[in-house]
Amino acid sequence: MGRRAGWVTLALCLAALSAGALPAADEEGNQDESLESKTLSAEDQVKDHSTGTRVVAGQIFLESGKSDSQSENEESFHSQEEEKENSLEELNSLEMSNLLNKDLEEAEIQNPVLTAIGGTADGEPCHFPFLFMEKEYAECTADGREDGRLWCATTYDYKKDQKWGFCESEEQSNKRKQMQEAEDVYQIGMKILNESSKKAQKKVAYQYLLKAADMNHTKAMEKVSYALLFGDYLKQNIQSSKELFEKLTEEGSPKGQMALGFLYASGLGVNSSQAKALVYYTFGALGGNLIAHMILGYRYWAGIGVLQSCESALTHYRLVANHVASDISLTGGTVVQRIRLADEVENPGMASGMLEEDLIQYYQFLAEKGDVQAQVGLGQLHLHGGRGVEQNHQRAFEYFNQAANAGNSHAMAFLGKMYSEGSDVVPQSNETALQYFKKAADMGNPVGQSGLGMAYLYGRGVPVNYELALKYFQKAAEQGWVDGQLQLGSMYYNGIGVKKDYKQALKYFNLASQGGHILAFYNLAQMHATGTGVMRSCHTAVELFKNVCERGRWSERLMTAYNSYKDGDSNSAVVQYLLLAEQGYEVAQSNAAFILDQKEASIVGENETYPRALLHWNRAASQGYTVARIKLGDYHFYGFGTDVDYETAFIHYRLASEQQHSAQAMFNLGYMHEKGLGIKQDIHLAKRFYDMAAEASPDAQVPVFLALCKLGVIYSLQYIREINMREVFSHIDMDQLLGPEWDLYLMTIIALLLGTIIAYRQRQHQAIPRPAGLRPAVPQQEPPPEHQPPQ
Repeated sequence: MGRRAGWVTLALCLAALSAGALPAADEEGNQDESLESKTLSAEDQVKDHSTGTRVVAGQIFLESGKSDSQSENEESFHSQEEEKENSLEELNSLEMSNLLNKDLEEAEIQNPVLTAIGGTADGEPCHFPFLFMEKEYAECTADGREDGRLWCATTYDYKKDQKWGFCESEEQSNKRKQMQEAEDVYQIGMKILNESSKKAQKKVAYQYLLKAADMNHTKAMEKVSYALLFGDYLKQNIQSSKELFEKLTEEGSPKGQMALGFLYASGLGVNSSQAKALVYYTFGALGGNLIAHMILGYRYWAGIGVLQSCESALTHYRLVANHVASDISLTGGTVVQRIRLADEVENPGMASGMLEEDLIQYYQFLAEKGDVQAQVGLGQLHLHGGRGVEQNHQRAFEYFNQAANAGNSHAMAFLGKMYSEGSDVVPQSNETALQYFKKAADMGNPVGQSGLGMAYLYGRGVPVNYELALKYFQKAAEQGWVDGQLQLGSMYYNGIGVKKDYKQALKYFNLASQGGHILAFYNLAQMHATGTGVMRSCHTAVELFKNVCERGRWSERLMTAYNSYKDGDSNSAVVQYLLLAEQGYEVAQSNAAFILDQKEASIVGENETYPRALLHWNRAASQGYTVARIKLGDYHFYGFGTDVDYETAFIHYRLASEQQHSAQAMFNLGYMHEKGLGIKQDIHLAKRFYDMAAEASPDAQVPVFLALCKLGVIYSLQYIREINMREVFSHIDMDQLLGPEWDLYLMTIIALLLGTIIAYRQRQHQAIPRPAGLRPAVPQQEPPPEHQPPQ
C-alpha cells in the first residue's frame, strides 16, 4: 500500500508539472533551431502586440465564422478590440519605423521589371505570361536549355516571334546554381540531423552543414556558427564562430547580430564592449530574433548598459511571451530541470530532480510486472521528458495503453490528451479522444473532466456547449487540476458561458499559477499589464512575463549545458550558461559564476576569471539567490576580482541575513563583529549573531559552539587584561576571608594530601614475587595496515 500511494503521488506530481511544461521544439532532435529561435517579421511583431491583451487558454478564439451561440458573446469581444488598439499605441518608435520602412520597400519591389539580357531581344522587357511549347510561364524558366540558365520571352508567343533573352547574367546564373547546390547539401544535413538521435549521425549531419556553410548558405552558416560556439558535434572554436557571426551580420542575419552581441557582452573572442553588444542586440531584435528581445527585456528590467525602464522591458518580454504561450500544446512539452552546480557540489546528497538509471529500471520492471501506477508514472515521464528521461511519445502511448486496459482513469485521460493533440505516433482524433475523456470523467478523474470540458468548449467531436464545458471545468478545478482552473479563468475573463467577471478570472488564474501552469502566468501578466481586474503594475507584469519567457524552447539549453559540465567539458558548459545568463536566467548566472569561480574554464583568462564571476554572482544575487549574495560578501572580504572592502562585504552578509535568513551570513556577521572588520568590534553582537546562526540551521551548531568557546576565552582574557591583578590580590584579606587560623587549616590540608600520595605510591611498589628466569611473553603485534612498509 505504501509503495502504491507513493506512485499515486508521483503520477499526480508529474501531471501537475506537465501543466507548466515546456513546448517541444519544432524539429525533433534539432536543439540548435530551438535555441536560436525563429525570426519574426515586422508585421508579426505588430500583430503580436495587437493581440497582447488577449487572454488565451491553450487555444486562440476565432473572430470569424462564429456560431449563433458565439454571437451572443459579441459584446465581450468589443472591449478586447479596444484593448488591442491601445496595445498598438504601446509599440516603441523603433518597431513602428521598421514596419514603415518594410512597407515602403515592398511597395517599391511589388512590380519588378525584368529586362532581357542577350538573346534576340537584348534590353527589351520580359513579357509575362509568355507561351512556350504550348505552356504559359508567369516567370523566368530554364525549360528548353541544357545549361539551366533562366530566360524569358519578350512577346507573348515565343514560337511565333522568337524574341527572347536571359533573365540573369552568366555570373548570376553560376551563383544561383551554387546556392542551389548549397541548399541541397543543407537539406541532406538537416534530414540526417532531424531523423537521428545518435551522436555519431549528428556529427555526420554537421559535416554536410559545414560544407553548405563553406558555400555561403546562410542557414547553414547559422547552424555551424552556433555549433562552433558551443562545441555541439563540432570542436569548439570561438574565433571561427566569431568570423561566421560577423559574416552573417554583414548579410543582415538577426541570429548573427544577436550572437555577435553576446560575444561583445561576454568578452569571448573579442574585447568586451557593452555598447557594441547593445547595438547588435537591438538590430537582432528589430530583425525579429526572440532571444535578442528577451536579452533586451532583461537589460531594461535590470538596468544593464541602459537606463532602467520597466515599460521598455514590458514591451520586449510581452512580445516573446506571446510566442511562448502560442506554442503551448494540450499535452505540454519537455520538462527542463534547473540544476544548480553549487548546490550539487556543496550538498552531494541533495536530490537534483534527476532520476537514477537504476531507479528508472526498477520502475520499468514494476511496469512490466503489471504495476499500474508505475505504468502511469513512466507514461507521463516519457510524454513530457525531463528528470533524465528523454521524451518518447511511442513509449508513453504504450505505458498509458497498458494502464488504461487495466482500468486506470488517469491513463485514459492522458490517452485522450494524446489523441486530442495528435503526433507522429498517435494520429489526431477528436472522436477517440472524446471516448477516453468520457471514460475517465465518469470515474471522477479531473484530467478527463478537464478534457471533456475542452471538447464542449471548442466543439471537438461534440457540439459546442458552454454550460457543459463550465460544469466539467468546475468539477476538475474542485479537485485542484490546473487545466480546469485555467479554463474557468478564461471563461470568466472572456464572458463565455458565464457573465464576465475579472475577479473570478483572477482567482482561477492565481490558483492555476500556483500549480505552475505557463498560460496562467501569461494571463496574469496580461491582466497586470493592462490593469484588467487589478491595479496596473508594470513590475508585476514584467516578472510574470519573464517567467513565461524562461519556459521557451531555448531553455532546453540548460540541460545541454549541465550535461556538458558533467561530461567534463567546462568550456562548452560555461559558454552555454553565459548566453542563458544574458537572457536573464538566474540559475544560468549562478552556474556560470560557479564554473568561473572554480577556474574550470580555460577559455577565460586567469586574470579575468574572478571579475567575470563577480559580475554574474552580482546579477544572480539581485534576483534573490542567497548563495550568490554570500559569494559577493566573500569576494569583497577576500579581494577576489575586486579590492578588499570589509564594509561592502558586511553589507552583503547583512542583506543575506535579513532577506534570506542565511545561517552562513549570520555566522560571517558574528565573525566580523568579533574581529571588528568593517564594523566596530562588539563581542556581545558577535555572540548574538552566532546564536542566530545556530537557530537558523542545525548544520551551524558545531561551528557556532566552537566560535562561542573561542569567544569566551577571548572575553576572559580581555577582562583579565582590563583589570590590575596586583590590586586585586592586595585587597584580599585572608584573615577576614578564612579566619585568623587560616594558615593552620592550609598546613593540615597539605599534610593530608602528602600522606595520601605516599600511601598510594607504597601500594604500587608492592610486587608479587615471580620464579627466576620466567618472564611474561610479549606478543608480537603487527603494525596497522596503513603503517606497514610497502612489500
